[in-house]
Parts: sequence; structure tokens; C-alpha cells
Amino acid sequence: QVQLVESGGGSVQAGGSLRLSCAASGIRYSRYLMSWFREAPGKEREGVASIGDYCITTYADSVRGRFTIFKDNAKNTLYLQMNGLKSEDTAMYYCAYAPIQYSGTCLRDRATFGYWGQGTQVTVSS
Repeated sequence: QVQLVESGGGSVQAGGSLRLSCAASGIRYSRYLMSWFREAPGKEREGVASIGDYCITTYADSVRGRFTIFKDNAKNTLYLQMNGLKSEDTAMYYCAYAPIQYSGTCLRDRATFGYWGQGTQVTVSS
């Protein structure tokens, strides 16, 4: 049974940093795709960053250069390091998982992922 539990959200001033964590259980150690999504009030849920064991890590244009996605396989935990936060980064952040493997750039579309965490809120004040 797959379980994803996010943590690390909070309130921070613009320019600050946060690190989100997603503790995963029941997932494969190989042939996986994991992603961070976010959803702001009144907006569509968007893929922020994706990582997989054979695909190329990808980022949304709005966060490239500020956010870093990485995975600690020993702890089975996915992270999102967020630096230089802006007010427009305010959203609920979700961890997502798909038991697939492919080459090319890692997908960030919502339809690819069948497993989701409950979300963690990030609020950035200007």
C-alpha cells in the first residue's frame, strides 16, 4: 500500500527558504517517477518538479533555478528545497508518485500520477 506524507510547509517571508519532505512507503526502489505539485486558490494544480530513476529531472519555468528536487533512497524520502521564495509560490504543495520508468524528460502532468499525499501549506508574505 502506497503512502505519501508531506511535511515542512509553513509561513516565510519573501526571499526566504523552506525544505519540503515527502516520506514514502510502499513504493518501488526502482522504476519510479515522483513529483511535487502545487495548487493555489482558484488555480489549476501544476507540476513544479519531477524526478525519476531514468528520466531527466524537470522543473516548471517559474521555479527553475530556485527550487531543487532530490530523493534520499536510504530514507525513502523525496525533498523539495525552495530558495528565493516569492509571494506567488504560496500554495498547497503535494507529493505524487507513479510506478513507471522511461527515458527522456520526467513528466509533470497530473494525469500521470495515481498516488498523492495530503499536502502541506506554504505561505510566502511579501
